[in-house]
Amino acid sequence: METPSRVRSASPLWATLVAFGLAVFGIVATQFTTLPAIFLEPALIESPGDTSIGARALLMTLNFLGFALAGAIYLAATDRGWSYVDLRMPTKRGWLYVLAGIVGSLVFYFLVSILIQLLSLPATDNQVMQYIAGDQTMILVMILIVFFFNAPAEEFLFRNVIQKRLYEAFSRFQAVLVASAIFALIHFPVYLAASGDPLAIGPSDLLATTVPLVVVFGGSVIFGYVYAKTDNLVVPTAAHAAFNAFQFGLVYLALEFDLETGEPVQSLLVDLLAVVPV
Repeated sequence: METPSRVRSASPLWATLVAFGLAVFGIVATQFTTLPAIFLEPALIESPGDTSIGARALLMTLNFLGFALAGAIYLAATDRGWSYVDLRMPTKRGWLYVLAGIVGSLVFYFLVSILIQLLSLPATDNQVMQYIAGDQTMILVMILIVFFFNAPAEEFLFRNVIQKRLYEAFSRFQAVLVASAIFALIHFPVYLAASGDPLAIGPSDLLATTVPLVVVFGGSVIFGYVYAKTDNLVVPTAAHAAFNAFQFGLVYLALEFDLETGEPVQSLLVDLLAVVPV
């Protein structure tokens, strides 16, 4: 349902600044929520791959809880309350949008993967790969974290809080694009840091960082769209979780088939199509 123009009385600039501030607040919150894990296992800072699976899982779980905490604080501070949260069991139509979100994100991901291979584009993996450290068991743990913490927390903050806040100043489609741009933008430092020394970043590093951000932005647009069409947080959360689980599944299969796991996850998809029997 389109937001009536008479309701969109907020300044687009101010709404965008608030939305971006909420995203930054979410990042800052994760720095505090992860402190217990780092206190228990300081090696998580320098060499996470050498720590126990339990320590890594705790860190990742607390990290995503930081996003949920930021959203909850905003709702409380602005007197929006929990009634603002669009959480309910999807209808048959809602489940169809879940399916559309999953299929749409996977098709987009496949097309980007093919393009990366055809153009030989460099692509940087998320720093999360440092916490997996080639451990198949950790991949399975991450899939569970994706379903119960990652997707719910990110969709709550970026869809139900940030995107919905943008409805006050933009049309729903515009709000989807702005929220997705912000979602991609906050991932930029993460991918940039994973590409090498931030003080020695060159054009190729910037390109390698931009490629995965295209995937992040595109996926966010798809999840934002299904949320805008259903006003139900469960719909984008389910699609998001399935998409991320698919990405981790690719890494698991790459290890299973002894592929070069140093490649970006996007490239692994094309490689796996050549070795996995169909």
